[in-house]
Amino acid sequence: MRIAEFRLTRFQFARDRVIGDSQVRADDANIAALELVDAQGRIGLGFAQSLFRPLPALAEMVRVFRDEVWPGLEGEPPLGLVHRVGRPRGGNQRGFGLPFEEAVQVALWDLAAKQAGLPLHRLLGSRRDRVRAYASGLDFHLDDAAFAALFAHADAQGYRAFKIKVGHPDFERDRHRLDLLVRTVRPGAEVMIDANEAWGAKEALVKLGALRDAGARLLWVEDPILRHDFEGLRLLRQGAPWTLINSGEYLDAAGKRALMLAGGTDILNVHGQVTDVMRIGWLAAELGIPVSLGNTFLEVGVHMACALPEVEWLEYSFQNFDHLVEQPVEIRDGWAHAPDRPGHGLVLSEDARRAWSRPEVLPRAALGPPPDNPRVAMRGQG
Repeated sequence: MRIAEFRLTRFQFARDRVIGDSQVRADDANIAALELVDAQGRIGLGFAQSLFRPLPALAEMVRVFRDEVWPGLEGEPPLGLVHRVGRPRGGNQRGFGLPFEEAVQVALWDLAAKQAGLPLHRLLGSRRDRVRAYASGLDFHLDDAAFAALFAHADAQGYRAFKIKVGHPDFERDRHRLDLLVRTVRPGAEVMIDANEAWGAKEALVKLGALRDAGARLLWVEDPILRHDFEGLRLLRQGAPWTLINSGEYLDAAGKRALMLAGGTDILNVHGQVTDVMRIGWLAAELGIPVSLGNTFLEVGVHMACALPEVEWLEYSFQNFDHLVEQPVEIRDGWAHAPDRPGHGLVLSEDARRAWSRPEVLPRAALGPPPDNPRVAMRGQG
């Protein structure tokens, strides 16, 4: 039952559309698959991702992992590791040299659930096996035609809730995109906006008021102002009671706790580190604060979403990653369904390993066409 070996596979490929928000954009995917193998040959799978620059060559990634991560994993039982409480003090409060944290947590939980013979959401204590999904465009850099095509496609697939990026220097562009979304999707759809900290507190209040006066109905506004401006977020909650404030995405677990205790959010946004999500999710449940699962790699967050009582929504962003696994998470009629297979249910595709692994760093021009994305019927352009 103990961890015996590890494997890393480096992937680098073009995205099928440019993604981004008011602060960033990304044109290609830089991903590493981590496989933790126990003595019986069972595999726990996790993914590491670098959004804005290529990961180093595979040999360097293996060196960093072996030096920094492997000593804490080798010979250990995965179920014990996922429940272990650390003692962060002084120089121990540091990350790894490469972004392995989420990959390690997900791989450990996957392996622990496989050893227990349970789907991950059942190991986490779920009472359901599906959660509502909303369509998120990561659409800030798309032109209007690509924007409308993406959300029309999402609407046709049965999504009933949609989130767009705002925070443009020209506020009229934000209003135009919101109007375009409403004209594109079904009447009565739930609509969310995400400013990615583009505004100040007073600015956000003025702009949200302008959108309301123009007839916009917003389920929530996400990250409208700086993540640590708890007072500003609290004032927004009070000053804009016609919508909800969704925040916490950019904070670690301690920051999320401080945010909730400061009254700075109506909905807490969490992501893909399973242990951290469950711990902060338990606190959110104690405080009666709803939780939303933001983007998680290949929608592995559906397991935490089904296990936490305060989660109503899971984000899905139509990224062309499905080819990396044999069977992705099913999303049907606006609901994400947790796999009933042991572990998190995602198995690395050997076809993808053969076709898309890139041990060495490639220049952008050498990536070639992107992998097909069967869940998207358009190619967005910046």
